[in-house]
Amino acid sequence: MLQKLKKFRTNEGLTCQQVANCVGISKQYYWMLENGRRRLNYDLAVKIAKVFKTNPDHIFLNNGLTPSKQDDVRGVANEFKNDCQ
Repeated sequence: MLQKLKKFRTNEGLTCQQVANCVGISKQYYWMLENGRRRLNYDLAVKIAKVFKTNPDHIFLNNGLTPSKQDDVRGVANEFKNDCQ
């Protein structure tokens, strides 16, 4: 999961500082998220996903989840996405 986050960032040519600025956290906090030293809450996952023009499950969804759990996560993400439009 965290390697995917770094891959999204580097593919976009962004620095940790740039992503951190976009989501309103410090560079250090973002670096800790990317390196598994801090836990990620859902609201922050949504903000980070918006930077990369995707939804949180695309970056953060654990591929080991059962199909029903994946549907639950996608449902919450879609509900949030609809609320923000």
